[in-house]
Amino acid sequence: MMFDPTRDAGLARLVAYTPKMGRHYAGNRNYDRPGHDDVSRLSPYLRHRMVSEDEVLRACLAAHAPSTAEKFIQEVYWRTYWKGWLEHRPSVWTQYRTGLDQALNDVQTQSGLRRAWGDACAGATGIDCFDHWARELVETGYLHNHARMWFASIWIFTLRLPWELGADFFLRHLLDGDPASNTLGWRWVGGLQTVGKTYLARPDNIAKYTDGRFRPRDLAAFAAPLDGYPNPDRTALPTSSPLPKGNVGLLVTEDDLTPDWITDQISVDGVALYDGTAHRSPLHLGERLTSFMTGAFDDTAKRLGGATRLADVAAVKDWAAGFDAVVMSYPPVGGTADALASIETHKLIRPYDAKAWQYATAGFFKFKDKIPKLLRAYDNQLSLI
Repeated sequence: MMFDPTRDAGLARLVAYTPKMGRHYAGNRNYDRPGHDDVSRLSPYLRHRMVSEDEVLRACLAAHAPSTAEKFIQEVYWRTYWKGWLEHRPSVWTQYRTGLDQALNDVQTQSGLRRAWGDACAGATGIDCFDHWARELVETGYLHNHARMWFASIWIFTLRLPWELGADFFLRHLLDGDPASNTLGWRWVGGLQTVGKTYLARPDNIAKYTDGRFRPRDLAAFAAPLDGYPNPDRTALPTSSPLPKGNVGLLVTEDDLTPDWITDQISVDGVALYDGTAHRSPLHLGERLTSFMTGAFDDTAKRLGGATRLADVAAVKDWAAGFDAVVMSYPPVGGTADALASIETHKLIRPYDAKAWQYATAGFFKFKDKIPKLLRAYDNQLSLI
């Protein structure tokens, strides 16, 4: 289940999985099976836009009727919804980082917490399914979505560990680790996202959807919602900057490694790559993640015909000073956006995001009602809708 960190590999995986996006995905998507052949495993490529949602949806709709591929299409839009929801409420990310700092301080001062946290991260809790998933995550950089839910529930309600430490563990290792879907997914399991609604990992559910590989004992039988801040009021969504003029540099980050949609609109006089992956966590990132990102940036540099590699934010500032203006793909709420906040750039929002984020105002079910409208954007390219 290795992930080759190239756009070509992502496109090849898209082609290979497209026939399964309909009934096969709908009937098998919840099963956590070795190898994970029942799901697309496109998420590391989508996370870094080595392959875009547009490309995935076009492939899906060219092969399946929307009604047949409804479940797959909804999963593509889940990640989009989470991003849009957080763009409306960026303070939730700030609250998470504050909570993480406090939890890490507690780890330093509470030996029992430090030991329990270490055992959970090492897969040494004695809960066989949880320990398997912890090791799988570290070794591969990937977990099935259903396993992520079970893992988070056991972390919070059985092991009684701070949810922020679990969210951070995921971000340190997941190849598709995303500030929005990861943070808000953990909040949802703990009863913070949809206030009062929690997700409880149940032995019979785990046994069913792992084909009997695991049937854990002594899991929490009740999941009381965590205490936390209420969801903040929505703020205005960001908008795209106007296209700059003059001597223009293009800054590429890990949030969008296929920036041809920008260079199709404007000529640039220089390109630089800045890898902000380290800003996902204050702790050391997993080897599988750092290796994947190194390869992804190498592939991006090759596809762009060479680019300046920038090691830190200070280097970004120095490079940017050599241009009249710098243009970049809008960095969504998260560590990279925080790190680059002091650098003046023209941030362009992909049309796909601009169209969808406006509907991420409340729960997913209200957003889901807008998916047919969003799909009509493909009318000119496809006759299936």
